[in-house]
Amino acid sequence: MQNTIEKIIQENLTPSLLQIENESQHHGGPATESHFKLTIVASGFEGLSLVKRHQKIYALLAKQLSGGVHALALHLYTPQEWSERNKEAPQSPDCKGGSKKAD
Repeated sequence: MQNTIEKIIQENLTPSLLQIENESQHHGGPATESHFKLTIVASGFEGLSLVKRHQKIYALLAKQLSGGVHALALHLYTPQEWSERNKEAPQSPDCKGGSKKAD
């Protein structure tokens, strides 16, 4: 699944940075490729609101979201925004309710 996501993003956005982290191990259930964190830096995000950026990714990955991918943590930046963030994306929060961790 991770390779499929990477291929779709690369072919459609030509990002200057694409980081995909499989975070499935932090969540309950048997799926091993169901939760991903995507950090994408692309000039194609210029002029788009965060909502429009998310919608663009959801549209590209519609098939994967309907058949296996349960969650995406999306961190979507223009090259300038990425530079202003010191080239660092936020950490994903702990999973609520599905975590394998004991309280």
